[in-house]
This record gives sequence, C-alpha cells and structure tokens, in this order.
Amino acid sequence: MSHGDTQHHPKQHGHGGHDKHAGHDPAAFRRKFWLSLALTVPIVATSHMVMDWLGYELDFPGISLVGPVLGTVVFGYGGWPFLQGAVREIRDRAPGMMLLIAMAITVAYVASLATSFGAFDLDFWWELAALVTIMLLGHWQEMKAIGQARGALSALAALLPDDAERLDPDGAPHRVTVAELGVGDVVLVRPGARVPADGTVVDGRAEMDESMITGESRPVSRATGDRVVAGTVATDAALRVRIEAVGDDTALAGIQRLVSEAQQSSGRAQVLADRFAAWLFYIATATAVLTLVVWSLLGNVDEAVVRTVTVLVIACPHALGLAIPLVIALSTAVAAKGGILVKDRLALERMRTVDAVLFDKTGTLTRGEHVLTDVAATTGTTERDVLAIAAAVEADSEHPLARAIATAAADRSDKRTASGFHAMTGRGVRAEVDGVSYAVGGPALLRELDVSVPEDLDEHRQDWSRRGAAVLYLLRLSDDGGAVVLGALALADQVRPEARQAVADLRRQGIRKIMMITGDARPVAEAVAADLGFRAGEDEVFAEVLPAEKDDTVTGLQQRGLRVAMVGDGVNDAPALARANVGIAIGAGTDVAIESAGVVLASSDPRGVSGVIRLSRAAYRKMLQNLAWAAGYNVVALPLAAGVLAWAGVALSPAVAAVLMSASTIVVALNAQLLRRVELRPTD
Repeated sequence: MSHGDTQHHPKQHGHGGHDKHAGHDPAAFRRKFWLSLALTVPIVATSHMVMDWLGYELDFPGISLVGPVLGTVVFGYGGWPFLQGAVREIRDRAPGMMLLIAMAITVAYVASLATSFGAFDLDFWWELAALVTIMLLGHWQEMKAIGQARGALSALAALLPDDAERLDPDGAPHRVTVAELGVGDVVLVRPGARVPADGTVVDGRAEMDESMITGESRPVSRATGDRVVAGTVATDAALRVRIEAVGDDTALAGIQRLVSEAQQSSGRAQVLADRFAAWLFYIATATAVLTLVVWSLLGNVDEAVVRTVTVLVIACPHALGLAIPLVIALSTAVAAKGGILVKDRLALERMRTVDAVLFDKTGTLTRGEHVLTDVAATTGTTERDVLAIAAAVEADSEHPLARAIATAAADRSDKRTASGFHAMTGRGVRAEVDGVSYAVGGPALLRELDVSVPEDLDEHRQDWSRRGAAVLYLLRLSDDGGAVVLGALALADQVRPEARQAVADLRRQGIRKIMMITGDARPVAEAVAADLGFRAGEDEVFAEVLPAEKDDTVTGLQQRGLRVAMVGDGVNDAPALARANVGIAIGAGTDVAIESAGVVLASSDPRGVSGVIRLSRAAYRKMLQNLAWAAGYNVVALPLAAGVLAWAGVALSPAVAAVLMSASTIVVALNAQLLRRVELRPTD
C-alpha cells in the first residue's frame, strides 16, 4: 500500500441508510449546507408568516416568486443527496433514513408548489428550505464525526514516508520512492527518520519509537538481527535495514485492513438498529397516512398536510443511523491508537461477557526468552569468576542460554577470552580460558563426566528447579579426563513485569477465573503462577499440555459454563484462539493478521486484555444509550408531530421538528465521543 492509498470504501449496510451515504465527502455536504442556508435566508425573510410573527413588512416587485424560485433550487440542489439515497434504498429494498427524508422534503415541496398555485393556503416554502438546510447540517456533522473517527486509517497511512534511501551494492545511498523498494533491498534509516517497510536490522543499534504500532510510549532498543516495522522511528542513531515485506504485506497495511474491516462490520447491536430503522419507516409511513386521513376527515386539509410533513420529518432516524456506526468507528479508532486491533466486531462485543481469561504462558505472560537469574560458586571460587569464565566459554555458541549468559556477563563481570571452542551436542560446550580447559553444560554433561553436584550447590539447584529455572554448571577439566564443578548458573524464562499488573487488573474487573496454560512441567508452571499472583483454589493452571490439547482445554472450560477469552501468541495456539469465545493474539509485531484471533494486541503487553474488556463494556453502554435515546425520542416525538395534543395547543411545525431531529443527532454524537475517555491501560 502506498503512502497516499488511504481511501476507505464502506460496505453497504442497511442500517437506516446510514452507510448508504457514507461515501459522500463531508466537504460536499458543507458546500450544499452553506449555499442552501444563503438561499434560505431570503425565503424566510419574505415569508408572510415570519413577517407577521416578527412584526415587519417587506414588499417589492416579484416578492411572491422568491419562495417558489429559491425554494425549488434548495429542493433540487440541497435535497439531491437525499433523493439519490431514497432511490438506492428502494432499489435495495432496505427502507430507512434517506427514504424518510426524501419523502418529507418531497411532500413539503409538492405542498408548497400547490400552495403557490392556490391549491392550499399554506406559507410553506420557508419550512421546506429550513428543513433541507437543517438536514444538510445534520448530515455534514454526521459525516464529519464519522470521518474523524475513521481518521485512524489516514493517520496510519501518513506514518509511511514517501521515499527511502536504498543502498547500492557498494553501500552508497540513493533516494527512491517507497513503491520502488523490493524484498531484499537494504535501506539506510537516519536518526529521526521512519522505517519505510518491515525488515531486519543488518547494521547499527537505535532506540525505536514504536508507539504508533504498539501503543507503548517508551522507546525500544533494536540492534542487528532484530525486526523493525514500517512507520516506526529511529530516534537516536542510524540503522541499515534489509527489507522483508513491502506494500500490503507490511504490519502497517495489516493494521489498516483490520481497522477498516472492524469499522465496516456490524455486530448484533447494529442488526437491532437495522431492524429498528426498517420498522420506523413503516411506522412513520403508516402514522403519516393516518394523520393525513384523520385531519382531512376533520375538515382541515391544510393542517393535514402540515402534520403529515411533520411526522415524516420527526421520524427521520438520524440519531438511530448514527447510534451504532459512530460507536463502532470511535471504539476501533481508540483501540488502534492504544495498540489494540479489533478484527471482529462480534469479538469486541462478546468481550464484555467474558468471565474467564486463559493465558498461554510462554511469550504471553513471560518474555519467551531466558535470562540469567542466579549464580552460585563453590568454596574457593567467586560468583563473578564463574560468570566471567562461563560467558567466555559460551561466547561462540548460538544457543539462547549461551546468549543469555553472555548478555548478563557484559554488565556484571570482567570480560575473558576463550580459545579452542568445541560444541558437545546435547551436553554443552567446552573451551580454554587462560590456558585452562572448562566446560559448561547441564545434567547430561555431569552424567557423561561422572561428576556429582557439590552439596553447597545442590541446595541452590533444588531451589532453582522448583522455580522452573534451567540450571547449567561450570566445570574445570583436567588432562586425565576428570572434572570439578566450580559453580552453577540459573536461567529462567522471565515473567513480564506488566503481567502481574494484568492479572491484578483483570481481577479488579470482576473476571471470575484467571488461568494459565503451558507445556512446561507443573512445578515450573506453579512457580510462574505464584509469581504472577494467582490465587490457590480460585485461579487455575494447566501444565504439561501439548499444543494440540489446548483446543480441548478451551472446550472443557466452555462445557463448565465459562465464557472464555484465550490469549496466546497465535503460533501453536491457533485452534484454541478460534475455539474460545474471544481469541486474543498477543505480541503480534509484524504478524498482525492472525486469522484465528478476533482481537490482536500489537504490543506484547498482556495488560491490553483488560483494556479490551474496558473498551467492550464502554462501547456496549454507548450503543445501548444511543439506541434508547433514538427509540425514546421517536416514541415521544411521533405522536406530538401527528398532533395528538393539538387540542391542548401543543403542536410541532416541520421546521421545529427538523431542529429537534438534528438536536437528537447531536446528543447521540456527543455521547459516542465520550468513548475517547476510555483508558485502555491501567495506571501503574
């Protein structure tokens, strides 16, 4: 997707015609509104009814033509979008808002024209002009509100730079457009510049601002071998990046698709709004016909026309048409800004009903990579020496545990140099440091060398093993084949600090069951659960579970009557994510389009789960509030428009009805805007 490829094409839904005019440019409605308003002013000023109300008099040649001529222009020019929408609704057999508006202004125009030819005694041109103008104002503001909410898409597209600096084989940079980049190209990203496409760092280290993708404000360090995402910013240093995905395959393009699809999707609440809009059309039409007949039988044909037009105007389901789509657009935009990508509207709706959250352990509650947690040394050796020698021996190893030791040693011990590196498959590695042979390995190495763990280290080993840590030993090797254990190192999959807060926040939100599932041994799983604050007897841990069995675990929980949200990394969790009531993929990074999940967390922060729940509950409340307001407004307004209280002097004119209808729309729009206040991340 190119930088400027931001056009959004909404699907054609039938909810009161709302999306059927969603393709209109707000600027077009704005132009029509201002011109119609300019024409309405002289129509209103020359109305005999208005002159009588305000006590002034105007008279000039041709004054009687002002209403018919300018009113016809307002009807044809300002009312054209509504007439077009009505034709579409009739063709699609989906009557709704546009058809109601078209009926109202057409009846008003015909009545006004008939009055000009003497058929009625109505001063109606000013009412028609005011009606069309107010309708245009309402639609302009509606399109503006929807456009602002959907502006998340444009904002995402704007994150991509227009061009990039591609490196030639000799390393010289040349500026090219982003569209010219291909997979395998190497680009230079200067300090302060945005990454033009997804790729891997091949040279350099920089602090990256990834907030536009993950919602996380803190810069993240990226160095050689790390993945970087299009649109992120190198804040302090230059990087050379090999491109691995371009165009529609980038994470940013995937996010745009997710936001767009979610904003187009409907959900159960929208289905309710669609039905209500259709019912309202038939109810309003029947009420209008009944009003016309009753007032005509009472001998007041002029009042019959006025009341009929008022019924059709007041019934325009503006508020109903806006009630759900604006909440959808705002909630998905707010979510995307916070690094929560909603793929499926129904998933977001269901999230408010979830009472059990099942976390996959590795990569979700933990970082999925080992770090050095403890070092112990035997008598006569220091922990600093154990770490320094072990790091030197492991320096040439590509094993993740070796890298974890090397990383820890860089900060905590003196650097030593090893020679004669040799890997012993499945057992460990050996090398010489300062002329002495050493080996680093696990229990298999000890068995091979027939060496036992010294008593003073064994207590540490037992404690570390209970906590789920992997234990490696440093051994000094002798020329006769013997070995002596000098120390031990504990390495564990690090629990994410934010995972503890995620568990606590879910509990505060009233989630009945917080659970963890893992293929690790039960002692390891129990140790991680205790570290996270799981409660014995309330929360549950599923250990030693094969990937293929995770789906069965979710099914079992559902059979117990639980509504389950499954949170996983989307790799081997796909069946369980699809089976759960809500599947949440976490740590998506550059793979945001995980098909099995309904919600994707662009960052690796599990606190996003509670953010999804908060957003789901808030969005559902707004939908219900807006639907209740729209329905209640029509229940009260329709009888008044029909004139049931005319005997008591309470009667609405078409212009007043149009004002009330627009005011109802404004209430719904302002209420939906309150979604912007939802905090997706709890404060620390």
